[in-house]
Amino acid sequence: MTATGRRPPRPPSPYRRSPRHPAYAAPGGQAAHGGDGRGQWPGGAGQEGAAQEPGRPYAQPQAAHTHAQPAYAHPAHAQPHPARRAAPETVPVLGADAAVGRSRHGDPLMRRTLRSLRGALGSSAAKAVASETGLATQVQQPVTTGRHIVVTSIRGGSGKTTVTALLSRTYNHFRHDPVLTLEADAALGTLPVRLGVESLRWTCGDLAQIVRPSMQLTDITGYLVPLPDGGWLLPGSQGRIGAQVDVATYRTVMVALRRYFGVTVVDCETLPGEVARTALDTAHARVLTTPATAEGLVSTHAVLDWLASLPVPVLPRTVVVLTVQSPHPAVDLAKATAKLAATGAGVVVLPYDRHLASGGAVRTDLLGEGTRQATVRLAAEVLQRAVALPAAGGAR
Repeated sequence: MTATGRRPPRPPSPYRRSPRHPAYAAPGGQAAHGGDGRGQWPGGAGQEGAAQEPGRPYAQPQAAHTHAQPAYAHPAHAQPHPARRAAPETVPVLGADAAVGRSRHGDPLMRRTLRSLRGALGSSAAKAVASETGLATQVQQPVTTGRHIVVTSIRGGSGKTTVTALLSRTYNHFRHDPVLTLEADAALGTLPVRLGVESLRWTCGDLAQIVRPSMQLTDITGYLVPLPDGGWLLPGSQGRIGAQVDVATYRTVMVALRRYFGVTVVDCETLPGEVARTALDTAHARVLTTPATAEGLVSTHAVLDWLASLPVPVLPRTVVVLTVQSPHPAVDLAKATAKLAATGAGVVVLPYDRHLASGGAVRTDLLGEGTRQATVRLAAEVLQRAVALPAAGGAR
């Protein structure tokens, strides 16, 4: 008490309440800018009992019996949205315009003339039509869910992409449901060239990030390449080195698109690639192409022995295609076919064709008669195996 009977004024306390925003107080009683909980200038050193600067309140320590207030958090809608993926540009297909001159027919002129005479004088033409009608019926058989047919090989140059293009043309010609041809071999594959495509835009990796379950077929086909003879193509790359189709991308695309297309033909990478093994495991049927040479037959037997050793039987859903790459093969095709068929796999011989050997886009009107018959027989047998038996892993 003073002489006048009044209390002396209290000294300013650093623990006096201030209108400080709760964001300045850190959980646990510590100041938000560090320190030991004493009065502290924002951004300066702690200083107990210092005078308060106007407009700059002290950082108040939390009491021991009170709960720390959480730091201020921005609402979820205030977070910046991730940048959208830029749409790829349309690029021309490399090699699409490289063909020059007149395309050659698969059969020589003399062979075509003799076939026409035999058809006019005999009854072989009626038998051929009846046989082709039966095969066409098998190719047109309905499917309950989309069938995945994978074409692969054990080495390059065996005609894998050519066989894929032939199957694509055949299914698009005979079937009435949508048919998709997918390129899962991004190592500068030539499938777009074989199918007569002139430009590409969206790839398998692009579609894997876009596809949603709510999309309709008309939405999906906007990202695909329409083929001249019907059907669609989904390329694996735009012809650039370095683009890869990994297992995750392949699974995402195949699972998402199976309900839109009755048949999907996949041009897969060569064995023993990781994507090729995954594709073989999840496919309804598989086609293994090999050159009709002694070395090709030895390698094919090794692959078939490996497939036979797998826990799930896959040979009943496998068809081997012996591609004849010269007019006069050096192996006995009849004996080679019988030996391969003894393993339980189907075997189809694709004869030498001048049109296919010259490269470029595959035109069905220029295929040799033997090539056309072998292609229809291959398409019918592969689809029959794909429909009759369930897939080995995942797809049903």
